Amino acid sequence: MKRLIAFVLAAASAFTVHAQAPQPPEIAARSFLLLDMTSNKVLSERDADTPNDPASLTKLMTAYVVFGALRDKRLTLDQTLTISKRAWDERKGDPSLMFIDTTMTPKVDELLRGMIIQSGNDASVALAEGVGGTVEQFVAMMNRQAQAWGLKNTEFKNVTGMTEPGHRSSARDLSVIGSNLIRDFPEFYGYYSQRDFTFNKIRQDNRNLLLRRDPSVDGMKTGYTEAAGYCLVASAQREFPNGKRRLLSVVMGTASKEARASESQKLLNWGYSAFDAVRLFDNGQAISTVPVWKGAVREAKLGAAGPVFVAVPRGEGAKLQTKVERTDPLVAPLSKGQRVGTLKVTTTGGVAVAEVPLVVQEEVPMAGIFGRAWDAIRLWIK
Repeated sequence: MKRLIAFVLAAASAFTVHAQAPQPPEIAARSFLLLDMTSNKVLSERDADTPNDPASLTKLMTAYVVFGALRDKRLTLDQTLTISKRAWDERKGDPSLMFIDTTMTPKVDELLRGMIIQSGNDASVALAEGVGGTVEQFVAMMNRQAQAWGLKNTEFKNVTGMTEPGHRSSARDLSVIGSNLIRDFPEFYGYYSQRDFTFNKIRQDNRNLLLRRDPSVDGMKTGYTEAAGYCLVASAQREFPNGKRRLLSVVMGTASKEARASESQKLLNWGYSAFDAVRLFDNGQAISTVPVWKGAVREAKLGAAGPVFVAVPRGEGAKLQTKVERTDPLVAPLSKGQRVGTLKVTTTGGVAVAEVPLVVQEEVPMAGIFGRAWDAIRLWIK
């Protein structure tokens, strides 16, 4: 027989009034989203699931797939790539370019800088061909990754972000792509903080104006087409007494280069000032110790897969309650990392703040035959 057991750990507070969500500033954009990556909580959004032309924000996924090839040793940073006529043809229509041609054999590292810092469409095509063989095969890889993440409002038709029927993404989906890129490839994220890059004696500035205005901003990517308007995914990391805190903003469809920077800055500043990141539990800390049946040991320690942070309106950190929910009985064997419950975090007024999976911190093997038999009898009586 299974029954739900709730173990309540209450933070000190005599208040019963629950927090009201802070109101974000007015953002002059078609759609936007602000994500607290430290707590994995969306702090504010508007029309975040509406599909739009993503312009060169597309190159976030292009880079993610290339970084995956580097991680899997299918490509190296020092490897040189030949430049096809197709890549060279990207200069038609006066798009963003790295200015490579068919006589050159740039390194992958140079092409990545050309794509990320200079937003070069020609560099994007060259990298796509180097990884996927053809642009079409690479686009299929991009879409498979989008499907693996469950991105319902994203479909890629090209690797550059040039306007094309059916080529679309949303602010929420782009926040998923950007945050996964930061988490999965920290060794490559430094490309996004570089302010300029010179190739073939042509120097170009990074179009992310916030890199020069806010020292906490260390990425990510701009985009513009006539259909998309001016777009920016920006990420900042600031130091606080309880550790570093990273926010990621997405603004789509602003009116100018200046507007996409100022609206992103407005979102980031508001997120840092209106919310606190509260560390509830450290990495490896046991959140609950629970009985185990038929195990070689009688108890199992449950915890989160990493440190537990939550984002709450400023000043509300002392008004939190945590509740562990699990299914009883827990019967051995239990493997390390096995999910057996959920940590629910709420305000004292019952407003949900976060839900965190709880896992077994140490393996619990089965007991011997007599121990299992005795627990079987006890369970039957229970």
